[in-house]
Amino acid sequence: MGTPDTVQQKPVHTRSKNSFLDRKITAREIIFIAALAFCFSSLITPPLALLAGILTAQLIGHPYLHLNHKAVQFLLQAVVVGLGFEMDINSAVDAGKSGLVFTLFSIAGTFILGSMLGKWLSVDRKTSHLISSGTAICGGSAIAAISPVIKAEENQTSTALGVIFILNAAALFIFPPIGHWLGLTQQEFGLWSAIAIHDTSSVIGAASKYGNEALETAAAVKLTRSLWIIPAALISSFLFKRRSGKIKIPYFILLFIAAMAVNTYIPAIRPFTGGIITLSKAGLMLTLFLIGAGLSKKVLKETGFKPLLQGIILWAVISAAGLWAVLSFI
Repeated sequence: MGTPDTVQQKPVHTRSKNSFLDRKITAREIIFIAALAFCFSSLITPPLALLAGILTAQLIGHPYLHLNHKAVQFLLQAVVVGLGFEMDINSAVDAGKSGLVFTLFSIAGTFILGSMLGKWLSVDRKTSHLISSGTAICGGSAIAAISPVIKAEENQTSTALGVIFILNAAALFIFPPIGHWLGLTQQEFGLWSAIAIHDTSSVIGAASKYGNEALETAAAVKLTRSLWIIPAALISSFLFKRRSGKIKIPYFILLFIAAMAVNTYIPAIRPFTGGIITLSKAGLMLTLFLIGAGLSKKVLKETGFKPLLQGIILWAVISAAGLWAVLSFI
C-alpha cells in the first residue's frame, strides 16, 4: 500500500518544479534587465548609472530587491579589487600617508559631532550612531559591520542605510562639478572625495569621473579609511556595553593591495590587466545602478526627516572641513 502513495507524490513535486522554471518573465523584469544591460554601454557614466537606477526604482520598482544588497556588496568588492590592477602600489602608499592625518581627525570629529546632533534632534541613539559611523568611515559597509555589534534593530539599521544611500546619490552629482569649479587638482579632489563621500562605490564613481589620478588617490585613502571599521566597532561595543556581536573585517582590501602589488612588481601581467580594468569599470556602473534601484519609495518614506537632517548637517560640515583642510595643507 505504501508504494502507490510514494509513486503518486513524485509527479506533484515535478510539476511544481517545472511550473517555477516555466514561469513567464514579466514586463517589469524585461525593462529592468534592459536597464541593467544599458550599464555596459559606452554611453553610460557614473551619475547616469545612478540616476537610471533611481528612476527605475521610482517608476517600475525593483523586481529583485531581496537580492540587491548582496549583489551590491559582492560587485563593489570585485570592482575595487579589479581596479587595483590599474594602480601603482608605491603611489597608493604615498596617497594613503597623505590622507592619514585627515582620516584620523575627520573620523573622530564626525563621531563627536554626530552624537551631538543626534541628541539635539532627538534621533534614536543607535540610529544616530549608525549614521555617524556611515559618514565617518565607509557608508553602508560600516553600518553593516557595526549594527550587529550594538544590537541595532532592523528599522534602526534601515533608517541609517537610507540616509547614507540618499546622500551618496547626491554626492555623485554634486562633487565633480564643485571640484572643477574650485579648480581642484586630481590629488586634491581624490583626497577630498575620500574624506567627504560616504560609500566606496560613490567615492570611486565621483573620482573616476574626475580623472585617473583622482581615482588612484581616492581609492587608496578610502580603503585605508575602511580599515577603521575594526577599531570603530570595538569602541561602539564599549559605548553600548555589548560584549557579543561579530565584527565584519573587510578582507577584500587585502585583495586590492595584492592586485596593486601584482600590477607594480609583475610586469608580465600587464597585457591582461586591460580587460580586467574594463570589466571592473563596467561593474562599477552596474553597482551604481543597483544602488539607485535600491532607493525604493518605501526606503525614502521610512528614512524620516530628523535622521535625514542629521545626516545632511553632518555631511555638510565634514565636506566643508575636509575641503578646507585639503586646500590649506595639501
